[in-house]
Order: sequence, then structure tokens, then C-alpha cells
Amino acid sequence: MTDPTTTDPDKYKVIFENDRMRVLEYRDEPGQKTSPHEHPDSLMYTLSGFQRRLLGGSGESRDVALEPGAVRWLDAQTHSGENIGSTPTHVLFVELKEVRETAAAGTLGPS
Repeated sequence: MTDPTTTDPDKYKVIFENDRMRVLEYRDEPGQKTSPHEHPDSLMYTLSGFQRRLLGGSGESRDVALEPGAVRWLDAQTHSGENIGSTPTHVLFVELKEVRETAAAGTLGPS
């Protein structure tokens, strides 16, 4: 697994971890990009509104815009991203460590 705290340590910070989950804090500024990385099944909570362009592991692209306080499920995925908005991004990810037995191909970005 390509861990985001390894690929982008200036943006991702572990704020809690135990044997069942890990909580990451993510921050970036307009125009900043992330390197390709992986997330397991996760819950995302937006502390700020943002606009991002997500690039999937197989080349697909998706633009997303979320308001502060949005809560979204993220299927396990590989992606990179870019802040295409005019405001900083501040997000919490609650990553599950238990792998689903029947993990289906998920959607790029939040659903």
C-alpha cells in the first residue's frame, strides 16, 4: 500500500490510530497536488469546503466540490489529487483497517 503519510507527509498527519482504525488530518492550499497514494475504506469529514480534481489509478478524472461539514464514504481506492479551488482544504479521514471480504470496485472520490 502506498501510504499518504509517506507520499505526502506535508499534507497528511496521523492524529489517532489503534488496531481497528486510523484517523488522518489532511490540509492543503490552492494549487497543491498529492502524489498517487491508497486509502482503505474510509469515512471523510470536511472541516472546510473545497474543490478538488481526483485522478484515479487507471487514469480516470473526477472533479468534486464539498461544503464544510459534509460526511462521505470512500471505497478503498488509489488516487492523486489537486486543490483546484481558491480556499485551503481541511479534512479528516477515518480509515478502517478491516478489509471487506467482497470488496467491490469502488467509485473514485467521495460518494
